[in-house]
Amino acid sequence: QVQPVESGGGLVRAGGSLRLSCAASGSWSRINAMGWYRQAPGKQRELVATITSGGFTNYADSVKGRFAISRDNAKNTVFLEMNSLKPEDTARYYCNMRALVNYHENDYWGQGTQVTVSS
Repeated sequence: QVQPVESGGGLVRAGGSLRLSCAASGSWSRINAMGWYRQAPGKQRELVATITSGGFTNYADSVKGRFAISRDNAKNTVFLEMNSLKPEDTARYYCNMRALVNYHENDYWGQGTQVTVSS
């Protein structure tokens, strides 16, 4: 089973910082991209940031300049540095891995880690 596992969530006051980590375990041929998505109660899951195997990054406009995504290829791990956090950043954050498994590209999701930002 391919399983990303998130960690690092918690409660933080507005203006604070958190660092999320996601480590992937299992078996695959290639990881094409890894990313972070978030979902607040009553809202649709949305993209936060992604990073491709080539190191190209993409950010949601709402987090650009505040968040930074990075990866450690040797450890199959992706990070999300979150700075200047706002109450609207409160959500459950999910790690996504887009990988080639048995000739097919699939998306694999972690169970999420909660981030709560108080005002």
